[in-house]
Amino acid sequence: MRHLPFEDASIRARVETAALGMGELGQSKLNSERRQIMKAVRYTITATLLLLTVGSLPARAADISPVEARAIAKEAYVYGLAPVMGYKAIYEISIKGGSPDHQTPFNQIKNEARLYTPEDKAIVAPNSDTPYSFAYLDLRAEPVVLSTPQVEPNRYFSIQLIDLYTHNFAYIGTRTTGSAEGSFLIAGPEWKGEAPKGISRVMQSETPFAVCIYRTQLSGPCDMENVKKVQAGYKVWTLSQFLGIAAPSTPPGLIFPVWDEKKLAGIGFFEYLDFVLRLCPVHPSERAIRKRFASISVGGGSPFDAAKLSPEMKSALIAGIAEGSAAIRAKNEADIPFVDMSLQSMDVFGSRDQLEAAAKRLNLKNIYLLRTNGALYGLFGNTAEEAVYPNFMLDSEGRPLDGAKHQYRLRLPPDKLLPAKAFWSVTMYDGVTFLLVANPINRYLINSPMLPSLKRDADGGLTLIIQHDSPGKDKESNWLPAPSGPFRVTMRLYLPEPEVLEHNWKMPPLDRVK
Repeated sequence: MRHLPFEDASIRARVETAALGMGELGQSKLNSERRQIMKAVRYTITATLLLLTVGSLPARAADISPVEARAIAKEAYVYGLAPVMGYKAIYEISIKGGSPDHQTPFNQIKNEARLYTPEDKAIVAPNSDTPYSFAYLDLRAEPVVLSTPQVEPNRYFSIQLIDLYTHNFAYIGTRTTGSAEGSFLIAGPEWKGEAPKGISRVMQSETPFAVCIYRTQLSGPCDMENVKKVQAGYKVWTLSQFLGIAAPSTPPGLIFPVWDEKKLAGIGFFEYLDFVLRLCPVHPSERAIRKRFASISVGGGSPFDAAKLSPEMKSALIAGIAEGSAAIRAKNEADIPFVDMSLQSMDVFGSRDQLEAAAKRLNLKNIYLLRTNGALYGLFGNTAEEAVYPNFMLDSEGRPLDGAKHQYRLRLPPDKLLPAKAFWSVTMYDGVTFLLVANPINRYLINSPMLPSLKRDADGGLTLIIQHDSPGKDKESNWLPAPSGPFRVTMRLYLPEPEVLEHNWKMPPLDRVK
């Protein structure tokens, strides 16, 4: 996740190799029979209108040339990689059963009263500061209500709400709704009801499926029981359950495409994107681009079927994927966060409006390169006001980080170690897999709750020792173990200070010392 990224290393590898020619988620009373019937009718009409809106988008793959198809496929890959990766996360964790990564069915919550370790491989760059809870929402039939308990004012918690585009459309928690108990109604794009009594706020998703990521701060190993008590107070209800009335009619069943990495490695990418886009009402700003996608049978008309394409058209679409991958990589290498340390993760995570503002500031035509890069390096990352993730992938002189060859120091100044109102952390990741790194002292991060056990510099500053081998027992308190090879270091600033959000804060240098 930079923050919770569900992307695995194979996806990032595909983005890089594709450039070389390889292709690669209220009413207050509903209990009368008449209301249920009318709601079912409204749902059917809405669903039909949505299908007509998307299905009437003009043209078919047979109506355009391979040259046109190639250009549209490139555009669709840049646009669609984040939603497809989001679908993978939802499929692997909520739809696919019987696997170690299975979390919970739709509209239920799963609490994880633990911290992530190198054994956790489904989530790229997970944090080990906040035990997670998860809920995956199906909002087609009715809204869902999320209830929260009273939380101690000094304990950070948040519920991040993410739509199928991977936009963060709302937050519940310390920053936005406070620490008092409350109930919040999460509605799908077509819901027009009124909030019933007992609802603190209504939050509406652009898409009929949404992801909820809960983060509850852990201040140390002895604090886990307190975290469990908070998690026990998190409740997820359908609106009918919350009101204690009969549930509305069940929406039409969906056949979710089975996730297959090999299938994704080529033209199969468009099958996943086609499925996701059919669930997403066309945003007013995207009518033109969705029409172009429909012209290659993605998100409009009949479902995408590669078997019906000519060999020339298949080759054109695969070539478009390669060109899209190259465009993503080129922009990433130029000025996207995580490589250029002067930029922050705030530019690639957020609501649609926030991403549009970032794209304008960065002189981009649209938000899609930002969204895709955010998904690649930290799927489901937090909005900047909630947390930012400054990353070190290079040292202070622009050289790649390598624990097999060098030793490093990260010096935090005494006046303000790191500018975060809630807490901060510095986490080590493998530079290839972006997973946590196994090490002899089982330490994957250093964070502000650990300050009492760290050795401060003479002036009150703090120097973190970043290297593969132990610096000696007397210095291990400040040691963040690195792998014997490439690595990446991620800082997390929860509730960052204004200077960070205003781009006036400069990251401390990560210096190579040997």
